Amino acid sequence: MAEMMATGNVSARLAIAGSQRGVLFAAITGNMLCATATVHSVFGTFLVPLSETFNWTRASISVVLAIIALSSAIVYPLAGRYADKHGTRRMILFGNLLFALSVAALAFTNGSLPLFYATFLAIGIFGGLPSTAIFSKLVAEWFRDNRGTALGISAGIGNGIGAVCLPIIAALLVAHAGWRIGYLGIALMIAGIGTPIYFLFLHDAPGFGEKTEEQEGDGTDPVGGLSIAEAARKSSFWLIMLAIASGGGISTAILSHVVPIVGDRGFGLATGTAVVSVFALVASLWQIVTGRLLDRSSGPRIVVPMYALAILGLFLLEYGASSPFLIAGGICLGIALGCQFGSLPFFIARYFGLRHFGAILGVMYSAVIAAQGTTPVLLDMAFDRYQTYRPAILIAMVVIAAGSLLLLLLPSYRNQIGKGAPVMTVSH
Repeated sequence: MAEMMATGNVSARLAIAGSQRGVLFAAITGNMLCATATVHSVFGTFLVPLSETFNWTRASISVVLAIIALSSAIVYPLAGRYADKHGTRRMILFGNLLFALSVAALAFTNGSLPLFYATFLAIGIFGGLPSTAIFSKLVAEWFRDNRGTALGISAGIGNGIGAVCLPIIAALLVAHAGWRIGYLGIALMIAGIGTPIYFLFLHDAPGFGEKTEEQEGDGTDPVGGLSIAEAARKSSFWLIMLAIASGGGISTAILSHVVPIVGDRGFGLATGTAVVSVFALVASLWQIVTGRLLDRSSGPRIVVPMYALAILGLFLLEYGASSPFLIAGGICLGIALGCQFGSLPFFIARYFGLRHFGAILGVMYSAVIAAQGTTPVLLDMAFDRYQTYRPAILIAMVVIAAGSLLLLLLPSYRNQIGKGAPVMTVSH
């Protein structure tokens, strides 16, 4: 009997380990095909062809980025709350198909700006369902041991591959077949690659999603965690939101402005592009490093020096005398950005539990997106007034220093949030 029980336990652990690997693979794929890679990273590829086809100004086309940011900021908390209550798998499958159809609809743009904007509104809404935030929720639920590493791998590798490969694929499609085929090709990748992988490998973790009839009847909850209202009464909630939103907003704004910043200092396009590439690559890879370090640390303060490296990065970007200094600045900024996005879901799981993880992460992501949307505007307003980005960069350095201090104020981790059994996992 003991042998049979031991064999059964081993089989169960192996099955769970296999499910974990499948979920991680699907999450990497999801981050590779999410809106960041399939819409944002290829935006510049379609900007000029659209402008030339319909005689639209580039500014009028770029409005869609604000539309996506606003709609995503609204959708993330709603999608997270739905996933917390009903499970994630079906929402991702359904949302991915609608997201693919929305991107495909861009191929039929007829010259109407309002219709073009409406299509991007749909992309922002449906793209918020198979998003990094939702995939992070699934990974956090499946991995208790080495959770930070798993979160870093899924987001870092997935977003990194997507950001590198999708612009190349889009450029080839647009160059050889036109922008309409380009949009159709991307939509086909979203649906044709994503949907079967999600169907085969994505599963809600044990104890998450819809409650059983027994649980509904007796009011028990197998997974612990704070609600949004309960989390918002904790100082750690606001410390994390303010630090990560401000840091992430500044870092991504600088990423989008590296070329003009170094160009104004007399450096060429090649140098600016090299800095951007290093910045983006390090940011993707450093999410994995951040996760691994958080898994092996006993507290949150290990992220503070990585976060604060953005100060040195901004200094080198603005005052570096040669290309190597600028590249070093890009590395520092990439470490900071990878740390910011790598630590956010980990902190939420440790401080607030997993029962309402999706809703809380959605609110946090909304704050980050709001900062990402407003910071570039403030940078350009400063440039228009002073004809240099230096005052804005100096202010950004002060804000990053303040964010570092906020992270230092984070309390120690709580060993257990709420009542109930944790999700079944195994160590790797």
